[in-house]
Amino acid sequence: MRLSPKHLLPIAAALSLTVTTGCSTNSTETTDSDTVTIAVTQIVEHPSLDAVRDGLKAELEAKGYTESDNLNWDWQSAQGSTSTATQIAQKFVGDAPDVIVAISTPSAQAVASSTQDIPIIFSAVTDPIDAKLVATAEAPGGNVTGVSDLTPVAEHLELIQKIVPTTKTVGVIYNAGESNSVSLFKLLQAAAKDQGISLEEATANNSAGVSTAAESLVGKVDAIYVPTDNTVASALEAVLQVGIENQLPVFAGDNDSVERGAIASLSFDYGAIGTDTGALVDQVLKGANPGELPVVYPTTLELVVNKGAASQMGIEVPETVLSEAKTIIE
Repeated sequence: MRLSPKHLLPIAAALSLTVTTGCSTNSTETTDSDTVTIAVTQIVEHPSLDAVRDGLKAELEAKGYTESDNLNWDWQSAQGSTSTATQIAQKFVGDAPDVIVAISTPSAQAVASSTQDIPIIFSAVTDPIDAKLVATAEAPGGNVTGVSDLTPVAEHLELIQKIVPTTKTVGVIYNAGESNSVSLFKLLQAAAKDQGISLEEATANNSAGVSTAAESLVGKVDAIYVPTDNTVASALEAVLQVGIENQLPVFAGDNDSVERGAIASLSFDYGAIGTDTGALVDQVLKGANPGELPVVYPTTLELVVNKGAASQMGIEVPETVLSEAKTIIE
């Protein structure tokens, strides 16, 4: 017996991708009556979003959905392109999977604007209300719900000041075309005002512009903060290089970026966000209405510190901070 109905939308039958968008382990065109199809769209590949995807798949396997038995898994990456994300969304609608999972705000917006019928579970979306994905967090409405990764920006600014007490001005690099990043910058502005910190913004419309944005902050700021922005995350190494060359400390909004070379972050376990996403998918496959499932907001934060990166940028992390860290990278 099928675990959830197919949602046949004839308007998308003729749509097809003309851009290489990632990989698919199975075609959504051939399933038997006991197989469920999960279509996963991801705006770009970087460690945090990859961890969400892996956590999602692991949770589905834990719930009994395996590719060797009853799961047809189709994953596509938009390679950082919003137009490609739209193409992927339209293709998925034409394929009529049981559930579409959209990892990141741009991918979720693309899918939500393409169908009001197929269940959508978003993941790693900063502000689903501001992104117009749901009506409210408690009662999303429509065919959409999911898991947010709303960043604790006030705590991040406090962390920067704990590690670099002389900080007065923080440079923020983000893509002004990503609604999630715009929302975060607004939250940062409010938190910075409360804490007596000035912000200097530097925007990058694509990964190629990230290095220029970072260089524009040299001499103007005491530290650089990289929020959970997909564009900047895809070119994080360019920011880190500027930090090392100019002895300018770089902090991040996610812990995977600390593993890549930022000094510190207080963030969520993105694998666990994937687990929460998989749990929502399972509920929908068993008949739940996504519009009636509240948005999930993770609450457990983990402090990760990269001592080696701090040393490269001329910073010694205080012992009081190190004593609070769950993970210390030497």
